[in-house]
Amino acid sequence: MRCTLILASASPRRRQLISVFGLPVEVRPASVDESAPDHWTPARTVEALSRRKAEAVVREVAASLSSAGDECHVVIGSDTVVVLDGKLMGKPADAEEARDMLRRLSGRTHEVYTGVACFRVTATDGEEDPAKAEGIPADAVRLDGVGQYRVLAEMPDGLPKIAVGHTVSRVTFAPMSDEEIEAYVGTGDPLDKAGAYGIQGAGSLFVEKIEGDFYSVMGLPVNLLYRMLSGFGIGPLLRG
Repeated sequence: MRCTLILASASPRRRQLISVFGLPVEVRPASVDESAPDHWTPARTVEALSRRKAEAVVREVAASLSSAGDECHVVIGSDTVVVLDGKLMGKPADAEEARDMLRRLSGRTHEVYTGVACFRVTATDGEEDPAKAEGIPADAVRLDGVGQYRVLAEMPDGLPKIAVGHTVSRVTFAPMSDEEIEAYVGTGDPLDKAGAYGIQGAGSLFVEKIEGDFYSVMGLPVNLLYRMLSGFGIGPLLRG
């Protein structure tokens, strides 16, 4: 099945990564509340925020579809958080908070959680809140300890309608001097990234080791997303 992917994100990194699927891509950034209760686990947080972002654009996509049902569109939301000592680190509010985050990460190992949610959209999806979709009993599909996903709702033909999952990777930073931190913050690169660094840019200079999925640390779990889309019958190696 050949589908159009709708990326519910303005991130240029996610846009770059999703292009590897070789499928048509539309970018429709989602504007949502990205707060989460303090008692939520990192995995629950990134999955919930990924789903929230996807849901935010489902209605507008559904409104543009014909009732014939012969179109295939999948909305994809994703979210990333950095976790150090059990505490979540999102995007820094300003340069000073970025400096503080980098000082805490210096010489330490932290975890990066990245969530992804996929919604198959039909013309009738604008008629009800997608957040109320009924879940179905299913075990999570696990990816060798790096990540997992599960199907939350199905289409009438039995294919998935909503799937959500996450990956977790461990990143070790080399010790960073105050001068290095100041220079890196001065580039502006840390200010729009979870944990105040981007692994694909100058932030990579401080990374000693990665255990897990590099692309998840970059912002989109490509392998996990491929597995999820393959379950939908969609993928670059599954031409319809």
